[in-house]
Amino acid sequence: MRTMSVAEVKTHFSEVLDLVQAGEKISITYGRKKEIKAMLVPNEVKKSQRKLGTLVGKASFTIAKDFKLSEKEFLGL
Repeated sequence: MRTMSVAEVKTHFSEVLDLVQAGEKISITYGRKKEIKAMLVPNEVKKSQRKLGTLVGKASFTIAKDFKLSEKEFLGL
């Protein structure tokens, strides 16, 4: 885990986001005492397969690779 001051984070914001995206945790300090006030951590949301509700295990569906839907078709116009 890396520790940075608010000024450092502001100055190198893009690089900080790159570090977080790469998996590093960064704590942000503030004030004379350099107290940790916040932490930036990578987003570790795992995407799960969407379930079909009451039809789980009874039905399935597939979407063709060449499927296209215009905006008008989507809106029902």
